Amino acid sequence: MKKMTISTLVKQKQNGDKITALTAYDASFAKLFDEQNVDVLLIGDSLGMVLQGQDSTLPVTTAEVAYHTRSVAAGVNAAFVIADMPFMSYSTPAQAYENAGQLMAAGASMVKLEGGAWLCETITGLKQRGVPVCGHLGLTPQSVNVFGGFKVQGREDDKARQLIEDALALEAAGAQMLVLECVPTKLGKAVTDQLSIPVIGIGAGVHTDGQILVMHDMFGVSANYMPKFSKNYLAETGDLRKAVALYIEQVKNGQFPGPEHSFDK
Repeated sequence: MKKMTISTLVKQKQNGDKITALTAYDASFAKLFDEQNVDVLLIGDSLGMVLQGQDSTLPVTTAEVAYHTRSVAAGVNAAFVIADMPFMSYSTPAQAYENAGQLMAAGASMVKLEGGAWLCETITGLKQRGVPVCGHLGLTPQSVNVFGGFKVQGREDDKARQLIEDALALEAAGAQMLVLECVPTKLGKAVTDQLSIPVIGIGAGVHTDGQILVMHDMFGVSANYMPKFSKNYLAETGDLRKAVALYIEQVKNGQFPGPEHSFDK
Protein backbone atom coordinates (compact mmCIF):
# COMPACT_ATOMS: atom_id res chain seq x y z
CA MET A 1 0.00 0.00 0.00
CA LYS A 2 1.35 3.41 -0.98
CA LYS A 3 1.12 6.23 1.52
CA MET A 4 -1.87 8.47 0.80
CA THR A 5 -1.06 12.15 0.33
CA ILE A 6 -3.07 15.25 -0.46
CA SER A 7 -1.80 14.96 -4.06
CA THR A 8 -3.17 11.42 -4.24
CA LEU A 9 -6.55 12.56 -2.95
CA VAL A 10 -6.72 15.45 -5.42
CA LYS A 11 -5.95 12.99 -8.23
CA GLN A 12 -8.79 10.76 -7.03
CA LYS A 13 -11.18 13.74 -7.29
CA GLN A 14 -9.94 14.50 -10.78
CA ASN A 15 -10.35 10.86 -11.83
CA GLY A 16 -13.79 10.48 -10.25
CA ASP A 17 -12.46 7.83 -7.85
CA LYS A 18 -14.48 8.24 -4.66
CA ILE A 19 -12.54 8.88 -1.45
CA THR A 20 -13.36 6.75 1.60
CA ALA A 21 -12.92 8.06 5.13
CA LEU A 22 -13.70 6.94 8.67
CA THR A 23 -13.08 8.31 12.11
CA ALA A 24 -10.57 6.42 14.25
CA TYR A 25 -9.35 6.89 17.79
CA ASP A 26 -6.89 4.07 18.54
CA ALA A 27 -4.16 1.98 16.93
CA SER A 28 -6.12 -1.27 16.67
CA PHE A 29 -9.03 0.11 14.68
CA ALA A 30 -6.72 2.37 12.69
CA LYS A 31 -4.75 -0.73 11.64
CA LEU A 32 -7.94 -2.59 10.72
CA PHE A 33 -9.19 0.32 8.59
CA ASP A 34 -5.78 0.84 7.02
CA GLU A 35 -5.53 -2.83 6.04
CA GLN A 36 -8.91 -2.55 4.31
CA ASN A 37 -7.53 0.40 2.29
CA VAL A 38 -9.61 3.23 3.75
CA ASP A 39 -8.14 6.37 2.21
CA VAL A 40 -8.51 8.83 5.10
CA LEU A 41 -8.73 8.49 8.88
CA LEU A 42 -10.00 11.39 10.97
CA ILE A 43 -9.36 11.74 14.67
CA GLY A 44 -12.61 13.57 15.24
CA ASP A 45 -13.60 15.65 18.22
CA SER A 46 -16.59 13.31 17.97
CA LEU A 47 -14.54 11.37 20.52
CA GLY A 48 -16.22 13.56 23.11
CA MET A 49 -19.56 11.96 22.28
CA VAL A 50 -18.69 8.41 21.22
CA LEU A 51 -15.83 7.77 23.67
CA GLN A 52 -16.46 10.11 26.58
CA GLY A 53 -20.28 10.11 26.58
CA GLN A 54 -20.60 13.90 26.32
CA ASP A 55 -23.66 15.42 24.65
CA SER A 56 -21.54 17.56 22.31
CA THR A 57 -17.97 17.91 21.05
CA LEU A 58 -17.33 21.09 23.04
CA PRO A 59 -15.54 19.65 26.10
CA VAL A 60 -12.79 17.97 24.01
CA THR A 61 -9.28 19.39 24.44
CA THR A 62 -6.29 19.63 22.13
CA ALA A 63 -4.33 17.34 24.46
CA GLU A 64 -7.02 14.67 24.14
CA VAL A 65 -7.06 14.86 20.33
CA ALA A 66 -3.24 14.73 20.32
CA TYR A 67 -3.31 11.58 22.49
CA HIS A 68 -5.70 9.81 20.12
CA THR A 69 -3.78 11.09 17.08
CA ARG A 70 -0.60 9.46 18.38
CA SER A 71 -2.52 6.22 18.88
CA VAL A 72 -4.04 6.26 15.38
CA ALA A 73 -0.77 7.22 13.70
CA ALA A 74 0.89 4.22 15.36
CA GLY A 75 -1.53 1.86 13.58
CA VAL A 76 -1.35 3.40 10.11
CA ASN A 77 0.91 2.62 7.16
CA ALA A 78 -0.95 4.14 4.21
CA ALA A 79 -4.06 6.11 5.22
CA PHE A 80 -4.01 9.91 5.28
CA VAL A 81 -4.44 11.08 8.90
CA ILE A 82 -6.40 14.23 9.76
CA ALA A 83 -6.86 15.58 13.29
CA ASP A 84 -9.71 17.81 14.43
CA MET A 85 -8.88 21.08 16.14
CA PRO A 86 -11.23 21.28 19.15
CA PHE A 87 -13.64 24.04 20.12
CA MET A 88 -11.89 27.38 20.80
CA SER A 89 -8.44 25.98 19.97
CA TYR A 90 -8.14 28.25 16.90
CA SER A 91 -10.00 31.42 17.88
CA THR A 92 -6.95 33.49 16.89
CA PRO A 93 -4.25 32.70 14.30
CA ALA A 94 -1.55 32.51 16.96
CA GLN A 95 -3.58 30.09 19.03
CA ALA A 96 -4.26 27.99 15.93
CA TYR A 97 -0.55 27.80 15.07
CA GLU A 98 0.39 26.54 18.53
CA ASN A 99 -2.38 23.94 18.78
CA ALA A 100 -2.01 22.74 15.19
CA GLY A 101 1.69 22.24 15.87
CA GLN A 102 0.84 19.86 18.71
CA LEU A 103 -1.45 17.79 16.48
CA MET A 104 1.04 17.62 13.63
CA ALA A 105 3.78 16.57 16.06
CA ALA A 106 1.45 13.82 17.31
CA GLY A 107 1.26 12.31 13.82
CA ALA A 108 -1.41 14.16 11.85
CA SER A 109 -0.83 15.01 8.19
CA MET A 110 -3.54 17.70 8.21
CA VAL A 111 -5.74 19.54 10.70
CA LYS A 112 -9.46 20.28 10.35
CA LEU A 113 -11.15 23.53 11.37
CA GLU A 114 -14.86 24.37 11.45
CA GLY A 115 -16.05 27.68 10.05
CA GLY A 116 -16.37 29.98 7.08
CA ALA A 117 -14.54 32.94 5.61
CA TRP A 118 -13.54 34.32 9.02
CA LEU A 119 -10.92 31.53 9.09
CA CYS A 120 -9.13 32.62 5.92
CA GLU A 121 -6.26 34.44 7.66
CA THR A 122 -5.71 31.46 9.95
CA ILE A 123 -5.76 28.96 7.08
CA THR A 124 -3.28 31.00 5.04
CA GLY A 125 -0.98 31.33 8.04
CA LEU A 126 -1.12 27.61 8.80
CA LYS A 127 -0.31 26.68 5.21
CA GLN A 128 2.61 29.13 5.19
CA ARG A 129 3.90 27.37 8.30
CA GLY A 130 3.68 23.93 6.73
CA VAL A 131 0.34 22.81 8.18
CA PRO A 132 -2.19 21.53 5.61
CA VAL A 133 -5.79 22.45 6.42
CA CYS A 134 -9.16 20.77 5.88
CA GLY A 135 -12.16 23.06 6.19
CA HIS A 136 -15.55 22.02 7.55
CA LEU A 137 -18.83 23.67 6.50
CA GLY A 138 -22.54 22.95 6.81
CA LEU A 139 -23.47 21.52 10.18
CA THR A 140 -20.40 22.39 12.24
CA PRO A 141 -20.91 20.58 15.56
CA GLN A 142 -18.82 23.08 17.52
CA SER A 143 -21.48 25.69 16.68
CA VAL A 144 -24.37 23.53 17.91
CA ASN A 145 -25.45 26.17 20.44
CA VAL A 146 -25.60 28.84 17.73
CA PHE A 147 -27.62 26.58 15.43
CA GLY A 148 -29.97 25.59 18.22
CA GLY A 149 -29.27 21.90 17.76
CA PHE A 150 -27.98 19.46 15.15
CA LYS A 151 -29.89 20.71 12.10
CA VAL A 152 -29.51 20.49 8.33
CA GLN A 153 -27.84 23.63 6.97
CA GLY A 154 -28.13 25.49 3.66
CA ARG A 155 -31.80 24.81 2.99
CA GLU A 156 -32.64 28.45 2.25
CA ASP A 157 -31.32 29.99 -0.96
CA ASP A 158 -29.38 32.75 0.81
CA LYS A 159 -27.79 30.28 3.23
CA ALA A 160 -26.83 28.01 0.33
CA ARG A 161 -25.21 30.91 -1.52
CA GLN A 162 -23.30 31.91 1.61
CA LEU A 163 -22.04 28.37 2.10
CA ILE A 164 -20.75 28.22 -1.48
CA GLU A 165 -19.05 31.60 -1.03
CA ASP A 166 -17.44 30.38 2.20
CA ALA A 167 -16.21 27.21 0.50
CA LEU A 168 -14.61 29.17 -2.32
CA ALA A 169 -13.02 31.56 0.19
CA LEU A 170 -11.53 28.70 2.21
CA GLU A 171 -10.06 27.15 -0.93
CA ALA A 172 -8.62 30.51 -2.03
CA ALA A 173 -7.06 30.96 1.42
CA GLY A 174 -5.23 27.65 1.09
CA ALA A 175 -7.53 24.91 2.41
CA GLN A 176 -6.68 21.66 0.62
CA MET A 177 -9.76 19.63 1.54
CA LEU A 178 -13.30 20.27 2.77
CA VAL A 179 -15.73 18.27 4.90
CA LEU A 180 -19.35 19.13 4.14
CA GLU A 181 -21.88 17.98 6.72
CA CYS A 182 -25.67 17.80 6.72
CA VAL A 183 -26.64 19.85 3.68
CA PRO A 184 -29.14 19.10 0.89
CA THR A 185 -27.84 16.81 -1.87
CA LYS A 186 -28.20 19.56 -4.48
CA LEU A 187 -25.99 21.89 -2.43
CA GLY A 188 -23.44 19.14 -1.85
CA LYS A 189 -23.13 18.71 -5.61
CA ALA A 190 -22.87 22.47 -6.23
CA VAL A 191 -20.03 22.88 -3.74
CA THR A 192 -18.17 19.82 -5.05
CA ASP A 193 -18.47 20.97 -8.66
CA GLN A 194 -17.15 24.46 -7.90
CA LEU A 195 -14.09 23.43 -5.87
CA SER A 196 -10.86 21.93 -7.17
CA ILE A 197 -10.02 20.47 -3.74
CA PRO A 198 -11.59 17.18 -2.54
CA VAL A 199 -14.97 17.53 -0.82
CA ILE A 200 -15.81 14.78 1.68
CA GLY A 201 -19.47 14.49 2.57
CA ILE A 202 -21.34 13.30 5.61
CA GLY A 203 -25.05 13.75 5.08
CA ALA A 204 -24.28 15.84 1.98
CA GLY A 205 -25.51 13.45 -0.69
CA VAL A 206 -23.88 11.09 -3.15
CA HIS A 207 -22.25 13.67 -5.42
CA THR A 208 -19.37 14.72 -3.14
CA ASP A 209 -15.86 13.43 -3.90
CA GLY A 210 -16.00 11.02 -0.98
CA GLN A 211 -17.76 10.04 2.22
CA ILE A 212 -16.90 9.86 5.90
CA LEU A 213 -18.69 8.09 8.73
CA VAL A 214 -18.13 7.97 12.46
CA MET A 215 -16.87 4.43 13.05
CA HIS A 216 -19.24 3.86 15.97
CA ASP A 217 -22.20 4.69 13.73
CA MET A 218 -20.95 2.32 11.01
CA PHE A 219 -20.77 -0.48 13.58
CA GLY A 220 -24.08 0.44 15.25
CA VAL A 221 -22.58 1.04 18.69
CA SER A 222 -23.00 4.79 19.14
CA ALA A 223 -24.05 5.66 22.66
CA ASN A 224 -26.68 8.24 21.73
CA TYR A 225 -28.52 7.79 18.42
CA MET A 226 -28.01 6.77 14.78
CA PRO A 227 -28.01 9.81 12.47
CA LYS A 228 -30.09 9.64 9.28
CA PHE A 229 -26.94 9.88 7.17
CA SER A 230 -25.30 6.82 8.75
CA LYS A 231 -25.61 3.13 8.00
CA ASN A 232 -24.98 0.13 10.25
CA TYR A 233 -22.68 -1.99 8.09
CA LEU A 234 -21.89 -4.44 10.88
CA ALA A 235 -25.53 -5.49 11.11
CA GLU A 236 -25.47 -6.28 7.41
CA THR A 237 -22.22 -8.27 7.42
CA GLY A 238 -21.68 -9.59 10.95
CA ASP A 239 -17.92 -9.00 10.72
CA LEU A 240 -15.86 -5.86 11.31
CA ARG A 241 -13.58 -6.29 8.30
CA LYS A 242 -16.43 -7.23 5.99
CA ALA A 243 -18.36 -4.19 7.24
CA VAL A 244 -15.49 -1.86 6.32
CA ALA A 245 -15.01 -3.58 2.95
CA LEU A 246 -18.72 -3.22 2.13
CA TYR A 247 -18.66 0.46 3.13
CA ILE A 248 -15.71 1.06 0.80
CA GLU A 249 -17.38 -0.85 -2.03
CA GLN A 250 -20.66 1.06 -1.71
CA VAL A 251 -18.96 4.45 -1.54
CA LYS A 252 -16.81 3.64 -4.56
CA ASN A 253 -19.74 2.46 -6.70
CA GLY A 254 -22.12 5.22 -5.59
CA GLN A 255 -24.54 3.01 -3.64
CA PHE A 256 -23.82 4.90 -0.42
CA PRO A 257 -25.22 7.27 0.55
CA GLY A 258 -28.63 6.42 -0.84
CA PRO A 259 -31.65 8.73 -0.81
CA GLU A 260 -32.58 7.42 2.63
CA HIS A 261 -29.26 8.74 4.00
CA SER A 262 -29.53 12.15 2.31
CA PHE A 263 -31.50 15.37 2.53
CA ASP A 264 -33.54 16.56 -0.47
CA LYS A 265 -34.03 20.06 0.89
